[in-house]
Amino acid sequence: MSAHPSIGFIGFGAMAQRMGANLREAGYPVRAYAEHQQDGERHGTPMEPLATLLPQAEVVIVSLPNDAVLEQVLLGADGVLARLESGRLLINTSTNSPALSLRLEAAGRARGIAVVEAPVSGSTPEAEQAQLVVLAGGEPEAVERARPILETLSKTVHHVGPTGQGAAIKLAINGLMGAGLAALAEALAYATRAGLDAEVLFEVFGDLAVLSPHHQRKLAALREGDFAAQFPAALMHKDMGLLLAELNATYQGAPTLAAAAQQLALGAELHPDADYVITADILLEEAEDAATR
Repeated sequence: MSAHPSIGFIGFGAMAQRMGANLREAGYPVRAYAEHQQDGERHGTPMEPLATLLPQAEVVIVSLPNDAVLEQVLLGADGVLARLESGRLLINTSTNSPALSLRLEAAGRARGIAVVEAPVSGSTPEAEQAQLVVLAGGEPEAVERARPILETLSKTVHHVGPTGQGAAIKLAINGLMGAGLAALAEALAYATRAGLDAEVLFEVFGDLAVLSPHHQRKLAALREGDFAAQFPAALMHKDMGLLLAELNATYQGAPTLAAAAQQLALGAELHPDADYVITADILLEEAEDAATR
């Protein structure tokens, strides 16, 4: 029998699959549920329907794409929180609104279930290497209960404050990522229109300290034409929308983030399942066309 609690994933996309593999390697019994696959295996993890997964899972880890899906799956009379036994732990790694995090915590508390929000910073390479940064929010006792699991998945676990603050800081971080990519795309497009050779541009920009490691990686993907989704454009669009809604609710002006969100929406509209760096490729193609006219 394993010394580790049994874990059930709800939502088992690219990030969750890699997290599940790391937990299995560390000795945790792991099962998963995904709406479109409820038997067999995915990335080495057994897939099960909720009816058999929930009774066995001492800890449930949730990785779902947006507020609407989270509400549908977790809340309500037949939702996961209503079907879990008292005393269980639910860790929500999704990126969602702070308001929904508070609702999930309240629903869990009413059932005697500890709920920890734990969105992560990092994409699939960091998930695979267990180098994510966890942004945990919740009651200290609940976060400490979740910490051994979270530390297995990450290089750092930050308890950033009470529930809602994990979601808030994740949106701020993703806003920084999105705005940085938008600025990089516009700078490359300008230089292309000015007639600079593409290889020269990539060589010079790849040598700059002003680009973060994350944006250096996006630059390399752009150079190689590799748009496999480490962070899908549709999810970036969703996160920027959540951030702008929070800013509007607090009457904070953020014109840079608003403009970046509008630019990133182009990639989400045309190529929602591609990595969000696809927006830079769209701008570069336009710039190359303009330079040759």
